[in-house]
Amino acid sequence: MWILNVNGQVEDGEINGLFFGSSDFCYGNHQDDGCLAANMRFCRDGDDKFTLLNGDYTRGTRVFTPDNDSSVGFSDCMIRCWNDCDCVAFNTSENGVGCNIWTGSKDLKFSIYPKSIYAPKYVLLPPSNGNAKILIWGSVVSGIFLLSFCFSLLWYRKNKKFQRKEKRVKDEDRHLLELMDMSDPERGRRKGIDIVVFSFADILTATNDFSSENKLGQGGFGPVYKGKLSDEQEIAIKRLSRTSGQGLMEFKNELILIAKLQHTNLVRVLGCCIHGEEKMLIYEYMPNKSLDFFLFDETRKALLDWPKRCNIIEGIAQGLLYLHKYSRMRIIHRDLKPSNVLLDQSMNPKISDFGLARIFKQNETEAMTDRPVGTYGYMSPEYAMDGTFSVKSDVFSFGVLMLEMVSGRRNVCLSFLNTTVNLIGYAWELWQQGNALQLQDPTLADACVEHQLLRTIHVALLCVQEYAGDRPVISEVISMLANDTMLLPDPKQPGFFFGGTMSKSTFFERNPYGSSGNNSTITQMESS
Repeated sequence: MWILNVNGQVEDGEINGLFFGSSDFCYGNHQDDGCLAANMRFCRDGDDKFTLLNGDYTRGTRVFTPDNDSSVGFSDCMIRCWNDCDCVAFNTSENGVGCNIWTGSKDLKFSIYPKSIYAPKYVLLPPSNGNAKILIWGSVVSGIFLLSFCFSLLWYRKNKKFQRKEKRVKDEDRHLLELMDMSDPERGRRKGIDIVVFSFADILTATNDFSSENKLGQGGFGPVYKGKLSDEQEIAIKRLSRTSGQGLMEFKNELILIAKLQHTNLVRVLGCCIHGEEKMLIYEYMPNKSLDFFLFDETRKALLDWPKRCNIIEGIAQGLLYLHKYSRMRIIHRDLKPSNVLLDQSMNPKISDFGLARIFKQNETEAMTDRPVGTYGYMSPEYAMDGTFSVKSDVFSFGVLMLEMVSGRRNVCLSFLNTTVNLIGYAWELWQQGNALQLQDPTLADACVEHQLLRTIHVALLCVQEYAGDRPVISEVISMLANDTMLLPDPKQPGFFFGGTMSKSTFFERNPYGSSGNNSTITQMESS
């Protein structure tokens, strides 16, 4: 038995869900799905078609409801609109019965709104060149054109950015080669101005193709490898990470400085290697790694007796004196800390890592930056808070390092403190209480001379005073340490007495021979 349901569909009553025809398709000349051809109105075309769309006519139409008789369904509404030459669209009432009819001229424009508040309606579209169809296709074409334009613009900007970056890298490489007076960096090891340029092939051979067994560590600059040249000389290679913008700045800075700096207490840079995007600095290899490797290890610190510690303190001071006063340029290191002090086979100190260093003119006493660089725990207050740095900034860092040498403890290590938050505050409280000797590293036991220990602490506290003007210059520090009869002023309250807050900065470890956990370095780089 066939049944005509309320939706105008003909279905088989004995087979659930089997439909023979639908009023949705029965209009015009359409004869499939059980439809019969309708009587063609003179105002209709055989290909005219109703399409369900969201939107509305812009203007010029009127809506009327012929009747809301419950016996009038969807197919009745469709036939009524088809037979009315003025009808351009229809839909059923909200309750599913009765019709809403839109009438007007055929050149009316129908605008599509995908998320329209209007109820969807069946719009009668002409077979071709109809305004509604033109508007629809115009919207589609416009959308495609707009998307194409946006993608083209993005591609153009990205391509221009890539070209600018590529040009900048080439200009930087050319500038680096000009600095070294080298026209062909690939021809073995040729000497430029005070520096040797190694071929990439030499470095690959020396490091066994940068094998993991030869990797010494990882720093902000990039990975560091141990290598051996054909003449059996051992070297350390700092390989610039391709993703490190900071590393490139350090590379250029250090390359410019190293050719002009020569001192027994500065690490010696043997040369560099530039090969395409590969950029490397080659140093003399320090078998005893860095000072923090010994100083902050409970077992290895015993190898640093008091005479060795005094020798290391003096050597670092002499290296700073050379940088501040006697080198060809006045240089502020800005990142002095135990991990940047390397130890040779005889445990002699050598200051390393000049990537953050700044050159001062002879008449310059201080400079400012809005992007401080350095290591939290070793930065002077005026530099960390205001961006002002000078030779007194390095003196502050040296004072912190001296306190660490005496105590064998890190400045920011909190585990041993009860009332203060850092080593500087702890030393200051002990000094005020007359108990400064309690700062002594237990591994030193009775090996150190008491008055030497007290004098070292005294000088260190003078170096870490809050105001830069109160601190001695490095030449005065050397005299204070060397001359036991020289009267010393009383130290004033130190900077970062209760520690500092640098919570808005981003930190990472920069260790020339790999990460040692020695505090954190602020990654913000200076624009100058």
